[in-house]
Amino acid sequence: MNIFSFSGKIKILHMTWMAFFISFVVWFNHAPLMLMIMTSMDLSESEVAILLLLNFALPIPARIIIGIVVDRFGAKISYSTLLALCSLPCFAFAAAESFEQLAWARFALGFVGAGFVIGIRMIGDWFPSRQVGIAEGIYGGWGNFGSAAATLILPGLALYFGAEQGWRYAIAVTGVLSLAYAFIYYQNVEDSPPHVPYLKPKRSGAIEVTSIRDLFFYIVTTVPLYAAMSLLTWKLSTPEADLLSGSWVVVINLLIWILFFFHAHRIVDINADRLSGPIDSIHHYSFKQVSILCVAYLMTFGSKLAVVSMLPIFFFSTYRETQPISMIDAGLLSSSFIFMNLIARPAGGWLSDRIGRRFSLMVFMGGTALGYFMMSFIASDWPIYLTVTVTIICSIFIQAAEGAVFAIAPLIKRSITGQIAGIIGAYGNAGAIVFLVLMSMATPAIFFIGLGICSVAALILVQWLEEPKEFITEIMADGTLVKIELD
Repeated sequence: MNIFSFSGKIKILHMTWMAFFISFVVWFNHAPLMLMIMTSMDLSESEVAILLLLNFALPIPARIIIGIVVDRFGAKISYSTLLALCSLPCFAFAAAESFEQLAWARFALGFVGAGFVIGIRMIGDWFPSRQVGIAEGIYGGWGNFGSAAATLILPGLALYFGAEQGWRYAIAVTGVLSLAYAFIYYQNVEDSPPHVPYLKPKRSGAIEVTSIRDLFFYIVTTVPLYAAMSLLTWKLSTPEADLLSGSWVVVINLLIWILFFFHAHRIVDINADRLSGPIDSIHHYSFKQVSILCVAYLMTFGSKLAVVSMLPIFFFSTYRETQPISMIDAGLLSSSFIFMNLIARPAGGWLSDRIGRRFSLMVFMGGTALGYFMMSFIASDWPIYLTVTVTIICSIFIQAAEGAVFAIAPLIKRSITGQIAGIIGAYGNAGAIVFLVLMSMATPAIFFIGLGICSVAALILVQWLEEPKEFITEIMADGTLVKIELD
């Protein structure tokens, strides 16, 4: 696989990770500018915390919706449309004159985080199973670096435009970038390789399962996603947030669980006809695979987002009494956690291709647990180099595990890869909400110990994961059977 090429499937890889990279720049464009925004808009610390939480709210349902859309319409139009539409709330955030306007624009901007799902489907369709792990790892790892790029570039860009209102122009620039790349992407990619059909599910709206047991698994797996949205609603009503009144909490929770029952009904409706008669064994897959990967991604990507948001303050508060450290120094130290994504996630996918996907995920989840337990011992008497070393080791295992998860997901069932990636990705965002809330209730040491315990629980679940087979026969929308192994 010559990653320095720019033709065929390698061109698709580069065009798609760049789309993901830009979506992450837009999604996290507020984080490095938050101190400027806080000063300019006279925001309180609780209002800043609300903006951080709102950033992870919409991607939960959005990733499920986008998974359905990409399986139905293809990645080319889906990614292009998403990037173009999400430039609008980006401009709205840049122009906001009140906290309420900032909050609504940030909530809407969360939809761009669903772009990840589109690329998983695109890369899965263009690369053979022997290369899908490293290809998805490069896509995810290099694309995720968009958040780090925003941290490195946007503060300087804001200062160039002017310290007082420069953050507005810096954020607007990311909106222009997203809008421009939407057209570039549409003109330069195709949904699938030449002469290879784009596989679609027979019906859209929910994942097709192949047994009554899997139908139950599917419905149960969706419950934590809605619970996470209820948890966020509660958090926004607490005294420190004070954004929602008690009556609004009741209304929003009612809507959330009405949506859940509608979703559950849709799942049953989509699968009723399929399950009313025998299903050819060639179409069978185990939804247990999806559920286990959901938990693994919740523990890796979800915990990573929470840890990234707290590391600068954690390092600053740990060392400010014993070391001459500033908030800028603390931010640079915490960037070591993000930078490893460039290498660790592709490496996780590559090792999955080489030494076995289930075994790789077990090793990485075990390393994640160990890393978090080690981070719980960080104290002010530790040398800074040791703290950074432990942080990097933990980061490597977390992000390698993310690569291993999506080395498996595209191999479960090709025609519904978008929907599978959607629900797994949604678990990552749900995890971010859960861990951000838990973080606000515990000391850093207890928080890291909790993450370590949860990682052990995820490792135990991975024991029941089945090693995925090579691409199997799939069914097209018209009922035609095809079996494809791409070169």
